[in-house]
Parts: sequence; structure tokens; C-alpha cells
Amino acid sequence: MMIEKYLRQAAADSAQPTAALSRRSFVTMSLGGAVGLAFMPLATLDVRAQQAPSVPPGQKPTEQPAAFVTIAKDGTTTVLCNRMDMGQGIETALAMICAEELGVDWAKVRTGFGNQRGNYVDPFMGIHLTGGSNSVKNSYQQYRELGARTQAMLVAAAAEQWKVPAASLTAQNGVVSGAGKTATYGELFDAAMLQPIPEKVVLKDPKNFQLIGKPTGLKVSRAKSSGQQSYGVDTKLPGMLVAVIAHPPSFGAKFKRFDATAAEKIKGVRAVLVVDLDRGAKGIAVVADGYWPAKSGRDALTIEWDTSAVEKPDTAALLAQYKGLAKTPGALAPGAAFQADVSKLPTAANKISAEFVFPYLNHAQMEPLACTVDLKADSCQLYYASQMPGIDAGAVAQATGLAPEKVNIQVLMGGGGFGRRAVPTSEYVLESVSVAKALAAAGKRAPVKVMWSREDDVKAGYYRPMAVHRAEIGFDAQGQVLGWDHRIVCQSIGMGTAFEGWMVKDGVDSTATEGMGAPYNVPMRLSVHHPKVNVPVLWWRSVGSTHTAFVMETLVDEIAQATQQDPVAYRFKLMGEGHPRHKAALQLAVDKSGYGKTPLPAGAQWGVAVHESFESVVAYVVQASMKSGKPVIHNVTAGVHCNLCINPRTVETQVQGAVIMALGTTLPGHAITFKDGAVEQSNFHDFAPARIGDAPQVAVHIVPSNDPPKGMGEPGLPPFAPALANALRRVTGKPLRELPFQLA
Repeated sequence: MMIEKYLRQAAADSAQPTAALSRRSFVTMSLGGAVGLAFMPLATLDVRAQQAPSVPPGQKPTEQPAAFVTIAKDGTTTVLCNRMDMGQGIETALAMICAEELGVDWAKVRTGFGNQRGNYVDPFMGIHLTGGSNSVKNSYQQYRELGARTQAMLVAAAAEQWKVPAASLTAQNGVVSGAGKTATYGELFDAAMLQPIPEKVVLKDPKNFQLIGKPTGLKVSRAKSSGQQSYGVDTKLPGMLVAVIAHPPSFGAKFKRFDATAAEKIKGVRAVLVVDLDRGAKGIAVVADGYWPAKSGRDALTIEWDTSAVEKPDTAALLAQYKGLAKTPGALAPGAAFQADVSKLPTAANKISAEFVFPYLNHAQMEPLACTVDLKADSCQLYYASQMPGIDAGAVAQATGLAPEKVNIQVLMGGGGFGRRAVPTSEYVLESVSVAKALAAAGKRAPVKVMWSREDDVKAGYYRPMAVHRAEIGFDAQGQVLGWDHRIVCQSIGMGTAFEGWMVKDGVDSTATEGMGAPYNVPMRLSVHHPKVNVPVLWWRSVGSTHTAFVMETLVDEIAQATQQDPVAYRFKLMGEGHPRHKAALQLAVDKSGYGKTPLPAGAQWGVAVHESFESVVAYVVQASMKSGKPVIHNVTAGVHCNLCINPRTVETQVQGAVIMALGTTLPGHAITFKDGAVEQSNFHDFAPARIGDAPQVAVHIVPSNDPPKGMGEPGLPPFAPALANALRRVTGKPLRELPFQLA
């Protein structure tokens, strides 16, 4: 994927000396950032495990067992995660992979997170990153080798103490045995960490796996279910203050004047400060002893905003503009697959002309943004949930004038993210630093936690871009596509950021087109318009596939119906001889659902969709009907191909969660709209997510595989909405070409 190519290049660039902070080196300051704390309170962390050793010559930082594994005298084993966990279960999955090769009692394994050192970068991309469903995929081999290296060093320590060849000893279940002696891993660990780190290790045959592939509960489940789990928003430091920010109603705007008299009279308010905000805006921060007095103080402010110098987006006007652009050719998407000859389209016997509309979306993660900054004269410590701490650290260093090594980011457990905590501009982090700087300038330096309310998150955030698609398709009576002319109108996520050089090619942002075309063999000409709009946009769970999957899967289904072909058989036909993983996932979902065999409930129809994103394939077979003008979902069956499945329970919950999130995108009111430059929504009452009463039964089935694992954080989302839309089209006879669904 384009972002991976960028990060690999960025990692290579970081090794080159530079005289000044370039845009590229700014992005690659991953070693000045941090991957932070374990889920346990800071005071209970094993300090030894958090202090990664210096790297011996020729030894990669990511291969250092002592940086990842700690074994206490009682056998308790701590495995540190090199990412941020925001509910996807990677802290457990990576620990499972390591523990599998290490050979320890899983009941005695704890999990935590690494820090800002180079040990904890993504070994494939060389940067601290949680995103792109890459965590298990990119660190599978790494964590296997970490476990095997640790075990080999434990055996070497025992062999040295017992004066016997290491080959004569065995290690399993936390014990090294041989020569008539035994020793626990805990007894040997300190000596083991003094042994040379083996360059190569022998890994288990997958047929002997005891943990990998077994349904396993998360190590943090008890803490989460009992309310003991700490997140970024829960950070508490001695002497800490809390701040909230009054953001302008339009992005990039400033204020003419404000009156803080009433705010300053509220008990607990310590300061009212002018602060720099994202996109050149100015805001007012109210700093207080706690969140409530800070919020009350902000509510008491009298502010006259000046929006005269900024564009004020309006959804109705934007939609008209987008639809107009979609009728004209844009920049051709790069690659032969998107530049096909469509000259046969005008003379095709059968045609579909379709227009699709997708709104701006808020990420709506359960934990709103929060960032704690402890800014001192010579250092800056930050505590929050970040998906890209390396990029953030570079931004903080530039904003504070500190050397990169003086910035440390403790990455905490996140209460959801979906991309919102991976901002190329480091927007909410820099806003928090701006508050800390203003506080220090006012002579009131103290650690400060800047908190966003739900309303702040909805109204002053970054959004999934609005998109309009227009398709002109010609096909014959057998469903052979003779020409497919397709246009996408969508803001670019990468343009204007440090990612532009790698995400944008020939004027087309790859995040707008990913998911188009394949796996179907159709002659497509794809062009793109990227309008400039004063709305900050960002990747949103599964990024471009949130709209491209819907378009592809509903249109393919319409062609199948128009030519009186079974939608499953037609998909297989369009795939041709290739795409075995797509076929396996779809066939599994079909077989397990009883598609075409099980009697449907009265008035119900089948809906089918299959899509690949982030190198995993998910297929859905849905049973749905209509009642009183509203959809009724009777059953959902998923077929998943993610190669080797580390933890089936996590895959199951990720897919089920993705279904609920995708279902939310179909519900009335699930859209971010603008009027006179301001977001019209504010909370879950007018940006409605799916609720427990909407949740269908979801059966998840996984295609067996021993190939190296792929990602599962995002791929479950894209194909659900089109599968449901396809079922409802067969019920109502009306194609659904807009999200949220327009059923009236």
C-alpha cells in the first residue's frame, strides 16, 4: 500500500544526516517519540523491562529480547507490545506469538507497551506506527524470533551454569531441563540476558503450535470489564491542571475579541489563555483545577469570532459542486487497470448509469481526545493515546524548540481510534502543547491535560472525506462488461501533508481509489477530482474502501440481477482464474449461511458482498427484509481470509465490531453536514451510531491457512453495507446509492 511505501522510504531517509529539519525528516523522528506505558499503572511497571539496552554492533534494535521480555523470579512473564492498542487486541496477539516460541505458562503472561526507543518501531517500516492493520502482519516474524531468542538465551545460561552442551537441554513450560537438573525461566532470566543474542534461531513447526490459532481472551479483558482499565483521558500527574479549548465555528478562523470576566470568577479557574490552533486558527483555552470548572469557564466566555477570512463550507453547495465535477473527466488514476478502453460502452445493449453519495463522517471513538503535556524548560513529556508518536514527537520538537531527544511520548491505551489518533499534522497534540506553552508564558507552568468533550470531537475534528462516484457501465446479455467509465470526487487525505509525495501520484490520491476494480476483470477507466475544501480530512477505518467497496459490490450485484444471474456465481465468473482468497472467503460465507438452500423468513432476501482491504478478504451473506419502512436484519454470516489466524476470538470480535460500525453508516442521521462553515451535529443524538437494539447476530468463519498473517482491524467494515444494500434492493426493487440509506 502507498502509506507503507512511504514509511519504508521515510525510515531509510532517517538514517541520512541532515543539517536542518526537512519535511521528510520531521516525519521520521520516530526515535524521538515514544511508544508508551503498559496497561498497568506506571508505578507497577517493571522498570527493567521499560529500559531497553543499548544496541550491540550489528544487532537490530527490534531483535533485542531484553527490550521486550521480562521474566520475574516467580515465572511471571511480561511481553511488551510495540504498538498502541485501541481495542483491536494486539497486545494479546503479539504476546501469544512470543509466548508460543518462548514456551511459558500463558496464565503467567502479562502484557504492556514499549517506549520511545528504536526497539519498538515497526520492523518492516522503521517507524512507530499503529495503523493500516499492520501490527500482527508486520511483527509476526519478529515476535516469533523474540520468543525463540529469549528461550535460546535461557538455555545457554543453564548450559553455562551446569557445564553441559546447550544441545543436551530442553526448554518448555517455563523450565529448562537436562543433565539431571531443572531450573525455572525466572531463576535463569538475569543470567540469560547477559548471554550473546543468537543471530538465527529455529522456529516451531506450525503443526506444533499450542497458543497460536486457539481462541484466547484478551489479557486486558478483566481490567476493561471491571472499570479498572486506564486510558489517555485518565492520566493524573502531581500538580496537574485541566484545560478545554474554545474552537472557532469554522476551521482556521480567529476571534475579534473575547470577554473572560465571567469565566475567571468561576471557582477553580486558573487562567484564560489565547492559544494557537490547527490550520492557523486562534482559540481560547480555559485552564482550571479540573474538567468541570474548565468547561464551565469556557461556557461563560463571551467570544466574537471572525470567520471573514476563511472559506465556510456548506454541504448542499458542496454536493452540487461534486455532482457537477463527477460528470466531467478528472485525473486518470495511475496503472493500466484503471486506463482501459471504454469505447464499446456507448453501443452496449445494456447500461447502468449510477451516482453515489457518501457524507463526511466523524470517527466517534468512545474515548474523546485527551493529551497531557508536562512542558519544562529543557524537556517535554506527553501522555496520550497516539497512533503515530514518532510524527507527533517531531512536531512537538519543532513547536517547542527542543531537541528531538528531549521530547518523550508515553503512549497509553486508547478507547478506540479508527484513524483519529493518527494525524499527519499532529493537530490535537500541537494544540495541547500550545496550551502548555501559553501557561508557561503566563508564569503558571504546570502539567496540563487538554480534554475534548464529545461535542468538541464532533465539531472541531478531522473527518472521513465526503465523496461522490459516477459510473457509466455497458454490458451484454451474459453480463460481460464492455466498458466501465468511473469518476470519483473526493478530497485528498495526503495532499498538503508530509505523505503527499508517496500517497499522491499523477494527481491522484491512492486513498480515494483503493478498493476499485479488483478482484473483478472489468475494463475500467477511472478518473478522480480532488476539490480543495476547508474541511480537515483523515483516514477513517478502512479508508477509501469505506466507499469504493460499496460502489463496486452494489454495481456488480445490479449487473448480475439485470442479466438474471446468481450474484455469487456471477462474482466467481468475473474473478476468472485468479483471486483464490476472495473465492475461499466468499464460498465459506455462502456454505455456512445456507445461501440458496435455507428457507428465508417471510419477505426477506439474500445480500452478498466480498472485498479485500489491507490484504485480508471478508465476505458477507446477509438475510434482510423491511418492516414499517425500516430494514430488518435476520442473519449475518462472514467468511474471512486473513491467512494464519493468531487469535480467532479477536478476529471474531473485530468482524462483529466492524459490522456494527458499518451498520451505523447506513442509519438515518449518520452524516456530518456543514452550514455556513460550521458542523451541524454535536453528539450521538444527531450523529446516530448503531445501538444494541440494531445489532444483528453475526457468525464469523475463518478460512484455514498457514500463510503469514494479514491484518484484521479494518477489513471487516467495507463489505457489510453493500451486502445489506443488495438484500434490500432485492426486497424493495430500489437501488441504494447513498449512505446513510435513503429508503423513503
